[in-house]
Amino acid sequence: MISYAITYFETLFTLTSEMAPFLLLGFLFAGILKVVVPPNLMTKYLGKNNTASVINASLLGVPLPLCSCGVLPAGISLYKNGASKGSAVSFLISTPQTGVDSILVTWSMLGLPFALLRPIVAFITGVIGGLLTNKIDKSQKNEQSDTAVAAKQSFNLKKILHYAFVEMVADIAKWLVVGLLIAALITVVIPDNFFAEYNLSGITGMLIILLVSIPLYICATSSVPIAAVLLLKGLSPGALLVFLMAGPATNAATITVIGKNLGKKTLIAYLSSLIIGSLAFGLFIDNFLPAQWFSPLSIISANHEHQILPNWLVISSTLLLTLLLVYSFYNAFLDKLRSWKKPKSNVNNLIYDELVLSVEGMTCVKCRTKVENGIGNLPEIQTVVADSENNTLLIRGSNLSPEQIGKKIKSLGYNYKGIV
Repeated sequence: MISYAITYFETLFTLTSEMAPFLLLGFLFAGILKVVVPPNLMTKYLGKNNTASVINASLLGVPLPLCSCGVLPAGISLYKNGASKGSAVSFLISTPQTGVDSILVTWSMLGLPFALLRPIVAFITGVIGGLLTNKIDKSQKNEQSDTAVAAKQSFNLKKILHYAFVEMVADIAKWLVVGLLIAALITVVIPDNFFAEYNLSGITGMLIILLVSIPLYICATSSVPIAAVLLLKGLSPGALLVFLMAGPATNAATITVIGKNLGKKTLIAYLSSLIIGSLAFGLFIDNFLPAQWFSPLSIISANHEHQILPNWLVISSTLLLTLLLVYSFYNAFLDKLRSWKKPKSNVNNLIYDELVLSVEGMTCVKCRTKVENGIGNLPEIQTVVADSENNTLLIRGSNLSPEQIGKKIKSLGYNYKGIV
């Protein structure tokens, strides 16, 4: 038992160290995308019910580091703000399958061919899903009359680093750790060449993986270590691609929300595109691409002859990632403590780290942009998200004063109604 525990933790450390440098670099890219890219850029190019909007949605979704649950509010918000159902579905399919962080981690653990294939497959299936939705679901939402204008963004290093290594880590921490723990467990428990021995590769393996992956939640990044281990256990590269597509792109919550917000026809198009697309690309990989392209690089091997980074960088990255994860869990624990101890009176005189305010008068994209930019320029503000449909303003930062923010909202010409 002790030897199994030692092997398990050694494996867990190896998996983490293989991911750490690339994951940290991916977080940094995610921060740059979040802060530098104008917030209304997506809405601006997704508003029409045509092929171009579907392609734009898939192109914009591929690099974004959002998981299948994280992408839901973004995708539904796009639709409610004027994007076509096809564009929304294209975004919902392409975005969770991959992202700058998961692409880099895939390269580190599964090799360059898989790292290149993931965004290509995500883009193609996103486009197919969007076009299929436009064809079978004609109940499109009317486009917004206001044209989304991209707000000017500045290169703010503090905001980039905070989003990359605080907010982004907080979003992914739980499921990243879960993915690593499962991957290490699979490595120790399942014998080598398990899938090959029981003939669970090819189309059989794909169907089994598909049935398991669709209802379960796993993010694009945390799916990589599990995929690398499954590949070592004999799962075919094609079946592995099915797991990397269906796992991050679907789960029970995603299916429920899409069905309620976009309709049953759109849900059918969404699932059909993922199922048929993953099986088709999986069969293509197994039958037409060289098998030697798809093998884990240095994961869980006695020697690290394939390691492409110096050992000092790997170790320091592993330590930094561990510290960031611990800090994220510590902050989450403190937030829960604060919510339990938070007084119920004199709310406008308290200081907060997160606020949801009621604001009236935001009737268009320009209004939301004006409020977000105006409030975002206040000190200690990290993120601002305006929701004109619900007349709310979500603000995150430190030492937030509702009274000060309320005055700023009024100075911008909108009605501040207090804390929600």
